Amino acid sequence: MSTTLTDGHVLHPDGSVSRADVRFEQSTGEIEAVGQGLAADRTLSAAGGLVMPGLVNAHTHAAMTLLRGYADDKPLDAWLSEDIWPAESALEPADVRAGTELALLEMIRSGTTAFADMYFHMDEVVAAVERAGLRARLAHGIVTVGKDEEAATADLQEGIDFARRADGEAKGRVQTAISPHSLTTVDESTLREAIQAARELGVPVHLHANETTEEVEPIVEERGVRPLAYGSELGLFDSQDFFAHGVHLDETELELLADRQPSVVHCPASNMKLASGMAPVEALLDAGVPLALGTDGAASNNDLDMFDEMRDAALLGKLAADDASAVPAEAVIEMATAGGARALDLPGGEVTPGAAADLIVVDFEAPRMTPVHDHVSHLVYAAQGSDVRHTVVDGEVLMRDREVQPLDERAVRETAQTRAARLAERA
Repeated sequence: MSTTLTDGHVLHPDGSVSRADVRFEQSTGEIEAVGQGLAADRTLSAAGGLVMPGLVNAHTHAAMTLLRGYADDKPLDAWLSEDIWPAESALEPADVRAGTELALLEMIRSGTTAFADMYFHMDEVVAAVERAGLRARLAHGIVTVGKDEEAATADLQEGIDFARRADGEAKGRVQTAISPHSLTTVDESTLREAIQAARELGVPVHLHANETTEEVEPIVEERGVRPLAYGSELGLFDSQDFFAHGVHLDETELELLADRQPSVVHCPASNMKLASGMAPVEALLDAGVPLALGTDGAASNNDLDMFDEMRDAALLGKLAADDASAVPAEAVIEMATAGGARALDLPGGEVTPGAAADLIVVDFEAPRMTPVHDHVSHLVYAAQGSDVRHTVVDGEVLMRDREVQPLDERAVRETAQTRAARLAERA
């Protein structure tokens, strides 16, 4: 069945905007044509709106929606050790399913069509993704700190086994990765084995790196090299890999990234909330480092709205560079769409014939979106997730006129509320 998004404007890959229709085919999941007067089996109105690529949340922990507002206003180390890790140790598989479905509901409603997730009980995440209809790059988060050798080995093996069995699930919409949590929470031998497994399986490595000074300094003190140099020695940071944060980078690390071309996933809201610092986004752009955008988990953000994240990225980038022209709107949209698709090696990221039909329609008729001098400017500086009218993934309409199709919103919210309360009691 073919569908045409009619009577709206379209954001083209070169950043230009024009009035056009977009026709896509459900059976192939691809965009068939972009132009005027495109006939189809059915139509969805984009009048007063803009058709653009779906947003890609390139780093999050989806089920942490259950911990939204659970522990706030603390630095990263204390937040993790005193609140988050104890709560996560009490997680049950049903909690992860409930939290992930809540996250996917929020993503669909705010225009995210693909995401990367690193967490636990990941088979529950696969089931949630299959039901909701999004795309995802999924991995079991491997952590060895505080574990004996047997437990650490088991955790690594769980990550490898999941990456092997889940790759290609949900009719190919699920792809996998190997995710050692970070260079300081995973021991060297496990890191080496995890990286080797990723290369053998042909999947990327997804981890956290250089998020805080407390994460950088121990590696420099113990090993005499910067964290990314240490990771590179282990075989990390090839072009297929992607890592979150990159807040504290020196010139040698910028050069390494420019040469090796892994993607850096900027998470501005989380970095601000946890006072981790300001990532050198303009310097990364100038160096030609591939960039993507992520929300991190809802416990450190506290929402999964990628429109909020785009605004934060632009504003924080200007502040960090002390330059109002730094990190312009066009660059931020690239990070949140094509850059994210590239980082995750998933389809999508542009509105062009032959590309994946991963699309959203953003309503431009709200008072704060008026007048429309510049569509691109409004997407970054004025739009909110609640402005998304339709969401399409792989040719399937997941939200039509703000009504989410595959998930029962009331049931998802009620289940998540119940599971979150019980989790807090156990923790």
